[in-house]
Amino acid sequence: MPAAVTPAVLRLKPQEERRLRAGHAWVYSNEIDTAQTPLKPIAAGTLVRLEDARGRPLGTAYVNPHALLCARLLTGQPDAVIDADWFVRRFRTAANLRERIYTQPFYRLIYGEADGVPGLVVDRYGDVFVVQIGTAGMENLKAQLIDGLTQAFAPRGIVLRNDSASREAEGLPLYVEDIGEVPEIVVIDEGGVAFEIAMRGGQKTGWFFDQRDNRDRLARYVKGARVLDTFSYVGAWALRALGLGAAEATCIDSSASALEAATRNAARNGMTVETIKAQALDAMKQLATDGRRFDVVIVDPPALIKRKRDHDEGLGLYGRLNRAALNLLTPGGILVSCSCSHHLEPAELQRVLLRESRAAGRQVSILEQGGQGPDHPVHPAIPETRYLKAFFCATRAQDGDASPQARSGGKHSNDASGEE
Repeated sequence: MPAAVTPAVLRLKPQEERRLRAGHAWVYSNEIDTAQTPLKPIAAGTLVRLEDARGRPLGTAYVNPHALLCARLLTGQPDAVIDADWFVRRFRTAANLRERIYTQPFYRLIYGEADGVPGLVVDRYGDVFVVQIGTAGMENLKAQLIDGLTQAFAPRGIVLRNDSASREAEGLPLYVEDIGEVPEIVVIDEGGVAFEIAMRGGQKTGWFFDQRDNRDRLARYVKGARVLDTFSYVGAWALRALGLGAAEATCIDSSASALEAATRNAARNGMTVETIKAQALDAMKQLATDGRRFDVVIVDPPALIKRKRDHDEGLGLYGRLNRAALNLLTPGGILVSCSCSHHLEPAELQRVLLRESRAAGRQVSILEQGGQGPDHPVHPAIPETRYLKAFFCATRAQDGDASPQARSGGKHSNDASGEE
């Protein structure tokens, strides 16, 4: 009979600790030695001492026996006390890094495992913090993390945006909760452009800080340009482009409230944007039919491949979106093609661009590639923490298929003569 092990211990099968010793933080249920340490009786969210097959400590983890990814390592200390002080140390370390990078307090403060706090996302909007808890273990530590956040920053308000569908896989309820004074909107500055962000009703945690560096890259490409921002949300790409010298910008989104926010954001900055409420693919096809052309088109959809089994369907949609965008570009136009799907490799998106450019009668040159900003750091042992891809591409007609404008050397026009 195997030796009895206390309920506060979770032991791995032989050799299953190698990934953890290499720096990973995840344990799967089929890696647990359930003969010695039964997994199912442990309540979801329980803290455990994690050990290898020989009983050597690996650290302190929290457990959810109902999930395939059943444990996440919080620290390599096997007898750690996970209290408010523990969170304060994690939060201050993360803030010190961000404050070296950013001059204003608008950033992702905590990006899960990459900041040593698995299952937690925290975005900072000055003195208001948006918290998203994604796991039963972190939900069980909610009181400690809120205390830690309060001690570290004395925030005016905290919003718990625990309404992500990913919580359902952990058996967690969906809810939004305010702590302290939470305004309906906050105003942030990005690149000299002001944006109002809804604290409760916006997408995800309200703003996509991960694309900030890629939006900065627009400076090279948009001066005097007509810009199309698809999946525009509240107009981040479009308004940044106008701030960097674009002549005009059009936003496409299926959400009327998002487009209303984009219009308000434009007015706040003394700008104007055209808005189109429609599904992005349908709208781009209609714009092409109407003879509209743009110098820069940004394709930045939500994750189209959320699970491995969605790969082929999502890949096809990435293809259709990028081909529609290419059909709207003037000769020499710039395509910014993005994907936040972890399950889409950069090389696959590059192949999509090659295939769809040929189908559209274009040749594409990739000028530069971007990823998520440094407030979304990548854990070197956890490739899943790298997800964002952004390709900045120049386009031209295929050899022997130059457009009338290209042959004549004329300026870009806004009618169908610009189509290649």
